[in-house]
Amino acid sequence: MATPVAHPSDRTGYPVDRHRGYDPRIVFFYFGLAALLLTLAGGLAYQQLAKLGEHANAERVQNQRRIVYPGPRGNIYDRQQRMLVGNRPRFSVRLLLDTIRPEIRTEQIRIRKNYRQLDDIETAELPSVTQLVQIARATVVQRYLGQINLILGRSEQVDAQDLERHFARELLLPYTLVDDLAPTEYARLLERLPVNSPAQVYTSSTRHYPYGSAASHTLGYVGSTELVDLEDLPGDDLKTFKIKGTMGRDGVEKRFDELLQGEAGGAIFRVDPAGNRINPPLAQVFPKQGKNLSLSLDIDLQLAAEHRLAETEMAGAAVALDVNTGEVLVLASKPDYDLKSFAPRLPSATAADITTRGAWFKRAVQGVYKPGSAFKILTTIAGLRAGALTPESTGSCPGFFRVGNKAFACHDGHAHGEIDLVMAITKSCNVFFYQHGMAMGAEVMANEARRFHLDRPTGIDLPDETRRMIIPDPDWKRRVVHAGWVGGDTAQLAIGQGFVDVTPLQMACFAASVARNEVWTQPTILHDPSRPRQRTESIGLTPAQRAALMRGMEQVTQRPYGTARIFQDHLLLAPLPGLRIAAKTGTAQKQDPKGMINFAWLIAFAPVENPQIALAVAIEGDTPGEETGGGRYASPVAHAILKAWLDKKSAPVPIPFRFKTG
Repeated sequence: MATPVAHPSDRTGYPVDRHRGYDPRIVFFYFGLAALLLTLAGGLAYQQLAKLGEHANAERVQNQRRIVYPGPRGNIYDRQQRMLVGNRPRFSVRLLLDTIRPEIRTEQIRIRKNYRQLDDIETAELPSVTQLVQIARATVVQRYLGQINLILGRSEQVDAQDLERHFARELLLPYTLVDDLAPTEYARLLERLPVNSPAQVYTSSTRHYPYGSAASHTLGYVGSTELVDLEDLPGDDLKTFKIKGTMGRDGVEKRFDELLQGEAGGAIFRVDPAGNRINPPLAQVFPKQGKNLSLSLDIDLQLAAEHRLAETEMAGAAVALDVNTGEVLVLASKPDYDLKSFAPRLPSATAADITTRGAWFKRAVQGVYKPGSAFKILTTIAGLRAGALTPESTGSCPGFFRVGNKAFACHDGHAHGEIDLVMAITKSCNVFFYQHGMAMGAEVMANEARRFHLDRPTGIDLPDETRRMIIPDPDWKRRVVHAGWVGGDTAQLAIGQGFVDVTPLQMACFAASVARNEVWTQPTILHDPSRPRQRTESIGLTPAQRAALMRGMEQVTQRPYGTARIFQDHLLLAPLPGLRIAAKTGTAQKQDPKGMINFAWLIAFAPVENPQIALAVAIEGDTPGEETGGGRYASPVAHAILKAWLDKKSAPVPIPFRFKTG
């Protein structure tokens, strides 16, 4: 028999099982659990340490917002530092939306309670939560607007749709309750509006034009833009709210926008989960005003030109230049518009009126006209240089000139008889220039016009100068008109008719060039007190030739038979004592659907002995068949400019007052 095996027992005598302290079958699970714990710890460490910056940046982007606002534009002055365009304060009442959150919440609760207390609650449709919020917002904002209305005596109402757009897109920016307050309204609000009210009076700036419509086409205007950037403020990745700035849209404002544009300012704010800002700002950069600009315009001469242009009650332009530097003293076009209408924004009705009157058109730099008899000065120079004319040249004027089967009449329909070069300029005899123009040929006159740069833009530092000027010749006509050149074309070119087209600015540059005895004048709208005298190629006339030309031009305004004799009619125009003027008038025609329209011209410079100012005036006739001669219509405009210029030259120089010290 087998012997039984005794089981171990504890001290009580009961048997117990014997187990190992280490089981190799579960070791694998120990290592797996440890690996999982290490992975978890590593992941936590990576998220907390390695990606700490990334999480902090995400939190920053979530909790911070940027506000960028424009800097004021620079001022624009005339050559004597009189302000032409500046900035004026613009007052408005704006509501700080983040400060009225409790009121909106309270109003929302009250509105919900009122709906629930309706007797017919079973049939009433309760607004949604979104609708309740919108109603509450509009109610609270209207409450503050009502306070403003009570102070100002207004009856303004909140635009609910505009308010919701503001809450959705520009929550951090104050909401404008009333804009562009009058100074008296501003003072009343400062006195009666509580200091701690969420509705506060804000001061911004808008463009100010002390002289209204003066030089409106030259100065130009600004429009609103959202392209307001700030490089010095951090947080490019933050959600940014931009207060609209301004951008030059025309004229000097457009051409020099980068210089005039102010440097933007901005601030970074912490916001709550609802998007409302928490003061004070975390970072802030203050705006800076743009650079100032000094123009070459003389506002006294500009106003004189515009006043006389307006008196003609016709469209036209006047340009005056400093002969030696090419700086523009006057650049006037009529009709024009009042620049004050553009600040802060142009009403649609005003814009429509400007369009109807044709006042957008900048006639001084965009208007192309046939120069008429003013072109005879160039014909004279071309003939003298080519040898087709001499100071002693004569011609016979029976009152007309025949080319083929066509008779071309003299400018006034009268026969001048035997006439020399000086008298032909003085009396503007068409027949004399027909004869000698035919003798020298179209190419000679066209080449001379190109030498004076009449075939191209002047390059003035303003936008929108036209490129449609024309100096025709046989090649041009074949290429553009697809027809051959005929004798009548040459005759017409000699007196500034036919296909030739130039601008008033070009003719002013031409007058300045003739005054300097050079072939080209580069105009500029900027003033530089130390600007040197321009020097270009000499015209190439002998002293005798130039003397004959000057004598003929001076007699235009001096002699009773001169075409600008109105200059000496002191019953109509004020005298210009001691001022010797060289001038040439012109009358050009243009075929209009209603009939033949005349254009009046005058180019001039003075004083003859030492030219300092040159000018050109062009007046558009508005009645078919009506005589619109340069002497009658353009001369008074030139006279007004020269009188203003002479008055300033004659005025005593003021002595600056200084306090004595010591």
